[in-house]
Amino acid sequence: MERIDIALLILRVGFGLSMVSHGCNKVFSPSGLSGTAGWFRSIGMKWPVLQARVAASSEIVAGLLMTIGLFTGAASLVFISLMAVAIVTVHWKVGYFIFLPNGGWEYCAAIMLTATALSISGPGEASLDLVLGLPTQYGVAAFPLGLFFAVCHLTISFRPSSHSVKQ
Repeated sequence: MERIDIALLILRVGFGLSMVSHGCNKVFSPSGLSGTAGWFRSIGMKWPVLQARVAASSEIVAGLLMTIGLFTGAASLVFISLMAVAIVTVHWKVGYFIFLPNGGWEYCAAIMLTATALSISGPGEASLDLVLGLPTQYGVAAFPLGLFFAVCHLTISFRPSSHSVKQ
């Protein structure tokens, strides 16, 4: 294996497992999915229970796909979309830096950039995409498509003025 393939494997596995952990936290934290749904409701999401389930399962499934290098471009698109929504709904108003109170959008941007880079580079030699003969380079298309899906999601379901809506 070439050095670049080893580097892509390390990046893909570390990034994928980190995102799996992020999704599992939404499900298995002490407050569980109901706590995640409550938080989604508090930031103005229209269908917080459904959105908590979709967000958690998306992070877990896309993270596993990224880890094994299967449908890497699609997994990248999912992460770009999720983080764009997170930036708009929570982090943008805080500022850039993650260390600011309530966390800025620095971490979300790093996830988006990592996903974009993996979409452009492809998953590397040690991937199921390559073994199965699937397309391995999606180019920059994942970034604008991820943003498009984020805008669609926000347009349909983000109602920041509904913060006080009860369950």
